[in-house]
Amino acid sequence: MGLKYLRAAMLVIAVILTGCDAASSPAPTVPAATVLSGKTMGTSWRVSVIGLDQTQATALQQKIQSQLDADDQLLSTWKKDSALMRFNASESLSPWPVSEAMADIITGAMRIGTKTDGAMDITVGPLVNLWGFGPQNQPVTTPTDEQIAAAKARTGLQHLTVTQEAGRQYLQKDLPDLFVDLSTVGEGYAADHLARLMEQEGIVRYLVSVGGALASRGMNGEDKPWRVAIQKPTDQENAVQAIVDINGHGISTSGSYRNYYELDGKRISHVIDPQTGQPITHNLVSVTVISPTALEADGWDTGLMVLGPKKAQEVVRREGLAVYMIVKEGDRFVPWMSPQFAAFLVQDKN
Repeated sequence: MGLKYLRAAMLVIAVILTGCDAASSPAPTVPAATVLSGKTMGTSWRVSVIGLDQTQATALQQKIQSQLDADDQLLSTWKKDSALMRFNASESLSPWPVSEAMADIITGAMRIGTKTDGAMDITVGPLVNLWGFGPQNQPVTTPTDEQIAAAKARTGLQHLTVTQEAGRQYLQKDLPDLFVDLSTVGEGYAADHLARLMEQEGIVRYLVSVGGALASRGMNGEDKPWRVAIQKPTDQENAVQAIVDINGHGISTSGSYRNYYELDGKRISHVIDPQTGQPITHNLVSVTVISPTALEADGWDTGLMVLGPKKAQEVVRREGLAVYMIVKEGDRFVPWMSPQFAAFLVQDKN
């Protein structure tokens, strides 16, 4: 498996208004979207572009897959020889040279971690693994307080620093067994990277997605903004909660209602609270964030998901974020959105 293991089934789906996903065939004068797709990071990627012929599409497919394979080799916690896992495996407390991309990803993730009071913590890997959502198997019994405390002792953003010296970037840890897990931002980074590839290829009308992280630019085949649907928190794949225009922005959704397992009669969510060391139990079931980049959206949705509805709304107001939340109240799913998100809203299906 790749980077984005066992995360919640992504709740954001692209609504392509032309081409293969259209409800009806477009008029002959409307340029159809070329839709490319594949697998990466344990999930799927999808790219819709306007104005490509078959030869260009074939070449672009290969470039996309090659780039995403390289991203996975950089960030994966499932590949022992990935750049990230080589850092995790080392017990050295000396500065560890990394690529500029790796330094930028971690710096961005740590900034969001600080702004969410540690709720978005990329060092939470030992707890993720303890609860069975990492490369290790699911536990057969609930982890003990002692096991949780031992795993927590190996976590904390304060134990990781990013430095630069003479044009080189370095990571440094002060715990030899600190484990950095970038699965919470990997899809967002990959989506942004695909957007940069589109720009390099001279493509200015596109919608790209990796898992539940998306980015777009320009208009679709009908000269309208690309639209994205947010799914309702149900098992129905095509139940739409809301539709937004994200032109020029990134969007990502985190949810707690699909990726779970049962253990000792309890439902175990994949979303782990770094403060308690345990899966979340509050009633916030879905968070969608729209940000200038998919990486930011991908980081914020995780942090807000951990915080729960009340604390998350406080952070959203303080930071001025574009956020759409769904909270379960009894048998009902109740939406909440910030004014910044409302500016992107096309239709609320609630």
